[in-house]
Amino acid sequence: MDFIYDLGLFTSKLFIVVIGLGLFFGVIALMIQKGQKLKPHLEIENLNEHLHDLEWKLKEVVLSEKQLKEEHKKDKEKIKKDEERWEKKKRIFVLDFDGDIEAHAGERLREEVTAILTLANPKDEVVLRLESPGGVVHGYGLSSSQLARIRKANIPLTICVDKVAASGGYMMACVGNRILSAPFAIIGSIGVVAQVPNFNKFLKKHDIDFKEYTAGEYKRTVTMLGEITPEGEKKFNSQLFETHVLFKKFVSSNRPQVEIDKIATGEYWYGQQALELKLVDELITSDDYLTQQRDSAHIFKVSLKTKKKLSEKISDAFGKITSRVITDLVTRSSNYKI
Repeated sequence: MDFIYDLGLFTSKLFIVVIGLGLFFGVIALMIQKGQKLKPHLEIENLNEHLHDLEWKLKEVVLSEKQLKEEHKKDKEKIKKDEERWEKKKRIFVLDFDGDIEAHAGERLREEVTAILTLANPKDEVVLRLESPGGVVHGYGLSSSQLARIRKANIPLTICVDKVAASGGYMMACVGNRILSAPFAIIGSIGVVAQVPNFNKFLKKHDIDFKEYTAGEYKRTVTMLGEITPEGEKKFNSQLFETHVLFKKFVSSNRPQVEIDKIATGEYWYGQQALELKLVDELITSDDYLTQQRDSAHIFKVSLKTKKKLSEKISDAFGKITSRVITDLVTRSSNYKI
């Protein structure tokens, strides 16, 4: 009984502390957030230097002092040669796109592409490391249009897919001059899907009236609360079909080498299969591809960053504190003996 009493008392105290901290940090966060506007800023990382640092961290631990001296000498000679032919090397601008259903990363992509186009020329290259299972048509359509700006400027565009480029993700990928895929990345899913839960029968069963007023025969076809009519369902399916036709035309115009009717079934394939179907051009990871380019190109990662608001930092700190307190509770509980 003492154990149960102590545990209950400790849990009550913990609950009060967590709620108190939450309210305290919440009030401070709201006060600080008012009027606080943080503008995004562009960050440029020299990936050649990053790879060079990784290489030397390993060498300094693994090699003997004699070997290290020899490597230093070789490295100095290499750096001198690189400086002499600095202007002759092409530049590779690396972008990352981690897509969600709404394609929110498209807003960041827009600014990054705009920045690159102020400087890049047809001798350079843009590499997009793309990861996305797809999402809304308009979001991924706009993101694809951002990549089309690069193609329009005659700047080579290489798309690297390490994990997945499906549906809207592949809509973006097919814009590239080349698509590189990891052997087991998921590629394809060239199809259209829509899911709409309908509660109309539930409303009728409980004598709840639902009224919706529209002007235009097809202003609403299939909705969550309204009755689904045969005419509305037919129109809805027709719109899905038309969207699929547009999707297929878009892929065909960007990758005429594919057999569109064969690959536009909504199926997805792994990289090895996608290569056979000409959905991708080469099996290689983005890491291997960029590492291969390090001696012949200047590689820069371009990313638009937004600093976290102080309110967000406080929220993160509160989350960590809460996590620690809960962990402490679990640890203490496990120490009790019956």
